[in-house]
Amino acid sequence: MERETHGMDGPLHGVKVIEFAGLGPAPLAGQLLADMGADVVVIDRASAPADPYDVNRRGKRSVALNLKSSEGLVIAGNLLAQADILIEGFRPGVMERLGLGPADVSDTLIYGRMTGWGQEGPLAQTAGHDLTYLAQTGVLSLLATPDAPPRPPLNLVADYGGGSMFLVFGVLSALIARGRTGKGQVVDAAMVDGVPAMMGLLHGFMASGFWTDRPGQNWLDGGAPFYRCYRCGDDRDVAVGALEPQFYAALLTGLGLDAADLPDQNDREGWPVLAARFAEVFVGKSRDAWAKVFAGTDACVAPVLTIKEARSDPHLATRGTYVAPGEVWQAAPAPRFSDSVPRVPVPPAAPGADAQAVLLELGYNAARVAALKAEGVLT
Repeated sequence: MERETHGMDGPLHGVKVIEFAGLGPAPLAGQLLADMGADVVVIDRASAPADPYDVNRRGKRSVALNLKSSEGLVIAGNLLAQADILIEGFRPGVMERLGLGPADVSDTLIYGRMTGWGQEGPLAQTAGHDLTYLAQTGVLSLLATPDAPPRPPLNLVADYGGGSMFLVFGVLSALIARGRTGKGQVVDAAMVDGVPAMMGLLHGFMASGFWTDRPGQNWLDGGAPFYRCYRCGDDRDVAVGALEPQFYAALLTGLGLDAADLPDQNDREGWPVLAARFAEVFVGKSRDAWAKVFAGTDACVAPVLTIKEARSDPHLATRGTYVAPGEVWQAAPAPRFSDSVPRVPVPPAAPGADAQAVLLELGYNAARVAALKAEGVLT
């Protein structure tokens, strides 16, 4: 029997979020909450034309406030008084100096703070970026190769993995806790905490002695010949992830190799021989030819697609993984739910575009909104 669908408004429908405009992981966290149906209102510094490429603003509304004015701070306080969650990504102390710190708001508010270094510690006031936090936590050293320094993994690991995802996890955990206690709390989401928290498997590998301290000599860092990328005959690449014995056997079958003629899979001394043999075979066909060879197998071999190619990949297209509202390609909301339906992505609104609607909901009338604009409170 087909399940009845109830939650057409998204699983976070009814949750109110105030996001202070910024860069990096905080806007993505707000976008993810908005995708799930939360009413996310961004407090911007100034009105501006809509930027169709600012995907992290999708699903959000915006009010542009002059927070240097007393009335602007009053409006911000009124917005927070009706909110469930606050998101801010300033250096420690900025919100307190505005008079909008945790001590200045309701104790039922979930106060989400997103920084690289955290709210205290010797580096709390120091600037940094994704690469900085990866370096300081020791994680970047694991991305090196024997003959080259580490390569930046875009800004996916610290900014978004250790930052946005832990901020979202934190504020939603606090929201659940508030349902039991009636109290909000401060969520101190620091990238230097989030990144090591994702390292559980590798911490175990290191403690057991399975992982060596030599970069590029291990299972998941490109050292293992069965877990790395190979260049094909057309100068394009395939990704090989045949870790388990049965998957490794399927890899050898696809490559036309006999295990009896090769070093054992987990004989590290034999890995250079294996890697050279695999490289020699892979260069004999094009990327797409190898994709056909391994299609339908469990060898865990995949073509390394460009982002443009991935949009039309049959599997991703079937799932609708990529969408293009306003002809700007981006990811569809994730994850998916059996009952609830996340918000359909639309082009982002302009900063400040929703001031009147938001303030009318707060109880201001149209004449007062117009006066606030004339006074420069609404920028």
